Amino acid sequence: MEATGTDEVEKIKSKFMSAWHNMKYSWVLKTKTYFSRNSPVFLLGKCYHFKTEGEYRALHSFHTEISGNVEEFRKDFISRIWLTYREEFPQIKGSALTTDCGWGCTLRTGQMLLAQGLMLHFLGRAWVWPEALDMDSSDSESWTSNTVRKLTASFEASLSAERDPRVLPRPQRGPARRSWDVTEMRNEVYHRKIISWFGDSPLAAFGLHQLIEYGKKSGKMAGDWYGPAVVAHILRKAVEEARDPELQGVTVYVAQDCTVYSSDVIDRQCSFMDSGKAGTKAVIILVPVRLGGERTNTDYLEFVKGILSLEYCVGIIGGKPKQSYYFAGFQDDSLIYMDPHYCQSFVDVSIKDFPLESFHCPSPKKMAFKKMDPSCTIGFYCRTVQDFEKASEEITKMLKSSSKEKYPLFTFVKGHSRDYDFASSPLHEENDLFSEEEKKRLKRFSAEEFVLL
Repeated sequence: MEATGTDEVEKIKSKFMSAWHNMKYSWVLKTKTYFSRNSPVFLLGKCYHFKTEGEYRALHSFHTEISGNVEEFRKDFISRIWLTYREEFPQIKGSALTTDCGWGCTLRTGQMLLAQGLMLHFLGRAWVWPEALDMDSSDSESWTSNTVRKLTASFEASLSAERDPRVLPRPQRGPARRSWDVTEMRNEVYHRKIISWFGDSPLAAFGLHQLIEYGKKSGKMAGDWYGPAVVAHILRKAVEEARDPELQGVTVYVAQDCTVYSSDVIDRQCSFMDSGKAGTKAVIILVPVRLGGERTNTDYLEFVKGILSLEYCVGIIGGKPKQSYYFAGFQDDSLIYMDPHYCQSFVDVSIKDFPLESFHCPSPKKMAFKKMDPSCTIGFYCRTVQDFEKASEEITKMLKSSSKEKYPLFTFVKGHSRDYDFASSPLHEENDLFSEEEKKRLKRFSAEEFVLL
């Protein structure tokens, strides 16, 4: 009885947390974001220009016709996968938690970065969601109002011991789906499959439940704060452990002490797949870095902008202190991001034709670079060994040209990490998911060296 009472208290606390965070962050979807007409906008390697009368134009509603690439930018941004706080998902093993409100934001931004890498792998950078233009600002308002009504009904049900609170369903929006050709149908299958891998259920390969299980190996538990470096290692483990045949052609490499060892990366790309056949894997490279001491050093601004302008960049896990954001672009000295701090209802992605709207953000947000927390993880995607070699050369030149410091932010070196007396991450899993060296590194990342987001 005592355990049951404790669980009920935890559930009520979770509902309060969900309500509080939606009140606190509801402006995320409501406030307008202003872009200058005179400066280009970069989004994950693509450049857009907004040429119109007037000095500024709000891009929140996207209703006004503007010459230039506004519609293309709108489609491109909305097509990125948006992963946010969720509530009422299956209980996390070893806890009473059914929501990640208040603590899961860095895991969510890590999911968004990995999702972008998988989108590049399966869909390509030119792909856009055909239904992106059907979303408008009224969607965000209906999400907010529906969530508030749902939270209120759910909380009242908790107090009155009702099990299934009744909430009016959200009306369906948008026109009927048009007929799609074979390529569009194939792309839509992958679009849904990628989102399903991030579903909030114990079986989803990159869902919150699985990531938390891998986090336990580094001493992290559900409800703890996660830093961007720890999340990078958790994502690597999740991809290595994924058993879906579609994912056998992708691997993840995490830089060691701000160093990318080229031979280690190529070994991962050329390793044998689970089927026993030799093949080249695509690689997602994650580089945990620190852009300064207590605060971000603005000397790194040009480098960060340069990184986000590369076509193989999959974004940055970063944010402000205690708030993690997924950085995907920039304009002038402001970063463009997606915010996970919006609590939405659980979506069962195992259902055929599950609703997609809540996995796509209708409005971009901007933040001054100087407000960025110095602790972050940068991500790149390389489909082939040749792509990796080309990317390493290009990024190395960028590091040298943009660095005002004596040493670059991170570096690419030839050879294996073992050649430099560092423990190399094993290509094949051992009984323990994390080696002793990895555990030490993860604990160090979790301490004061990296400010937790």
